[in-house]
Amino acid sequence: MTLSATQKLALSLLPFALISACAGKPGPVGNNAVPEPAKAVELDRYLGKWFEMARYEAPFQKGCDGVTADYSMRKDGKIKVINSCTKEGKTTTANGKAKIVEDSQNAKLKVSFFGPFYGDYWVLDRAEDYSWAIVGEPSGRYLWMLTRQAQPDTQVRALIEARVKELGYDWSLVRVTDQS
Repeated sequence: MTLSATQKLALSLLPFALISACAGKPGPVGNNAVPEPAKAVELDRYLGKWFEMARYEAPFQKGCDGVTADYSMRKDGKIKVINSCTKEGKTTTANGKAKIVEDSQNAKLKVSFFGPFYGDYWVLDRAEDYSWAIVGEPSGRYLWMLTRQAQPDTQVRALIEARVKELGYDWSLVRVTDQS
């Protein structure tokens, strides 16, 4: 079966239509002056499983709880990304890949869940022992707070909240993730 030029064009535009439909309208800007990442990231220490403590509610995550992210190295030097979410009792998984942005001390990555389309992923800050991380991107619309424990203690939660505010983010836009 051969495709006409119109059919080929329609197929080539399909990924853009799907991304637009999935992404929805981005949320409000929670930080008009997103800072550069505060620290270098040692990839070997950053890899592994993270639990989402809280986030800015993004259209693609609306209603998700039990959110986790698992990072591991791929043979091609990129990072394998597996995100999971539980919504209405059903767990879904999204598989992606990430690549390091040059000259970013491993604190800036480009992440893709849709073929050749990459989005920014900046590790804005992290604990010295890699027990928590604050992740954002340049628009100030997306923000994730990650911890190594599903239920971080009150002191860690307060520390992360204070640091998010110091970075200039609007805490009133934060949605705490249920990890029970």
